[in-house]
Amino acid sequence: MKSIFLALALIATGVHAAEESDDNPCDNVVNDVQTLECSTFSRTTAEDLLKDNYKGLAERMQTAYGKNPSQLADITAKLKAAQQQWLKTRDADCAVEAFPATSGSKAFTIAQNDCVARMSDERSEFLESIGQE
Repeated sequence: MKSIFLALALIATGVHAAEESDDNPCDNVVNDVQTLECSTFSRTTAEDLLKDNYKGLAERMQTAYGKNPSQLADITAKLKAAQQQWLKTRDADCAVEAFPATSGSKAFTIAQNDCVARMSDERSEFLESIGQE
């Protein structure tokens, strides 16, 4: 079972690594230690992008609704609530996805990191699409 998780993680991190153009820990992954490092890097990179895209969305809303404080407050509250709920759902879904592996194991951590990275990337694209002209 552990080998299956590691193989899936290698495939998932390899796909994510192909999207990265800079030299990173996902280049030339050949063992489970490197797979763990790559999954951690991918998660961190995806979460940083998610934060940047959320901040960019908030700035777009400020530009779009800044002259109407009540609308700005309304959309800002809705975005914050939606993001907080999405983060809870992402984390719960990723815990389910990584479940067959033992919590705290490399396989569990890799599976969870890969899930968080994948879902964060998807959410980043969604946030980036909102309010674009």
